[in-house]
Amino acid sequence: MATTFRVVTRGTDGEIRVREYSKQESLSKLHTQIGIDDCSTDLKLRGMPVFRGLIGPMPDGKSIVRYETPEVFESLTKEWSLAKTARRTRKRVDAPVQ
Repeated sequence: MATTFRVVTRGTDGEIRVREYSKQESLSKLHTQIGIDDCSTDLKLRGMPVFRGLIGPMPDGKSIVRYETPEVFESLTKEWSLAKTARRTRKRVDAPVQ
């Protein structure tokens, strides 16, 4: 299965911008590789490149490797942490009467 490299940045207008690359070489032409990932808990990400100025690699679907700028990472993490999750309540079952 082919791997897609997704880079998420924020444009000058504040909008989230997503660019996808089908080859690692295309991404390497635009960003400076400073190492390789060797400690990810997701074994599929081990050996993937680490780029200066980008946070990642991180999984984003079955065959997508995602990188984000620090500003996007911080804002999306903040949004995610503040999102309220719907709480589910269980029906109470009365104890059987003896």
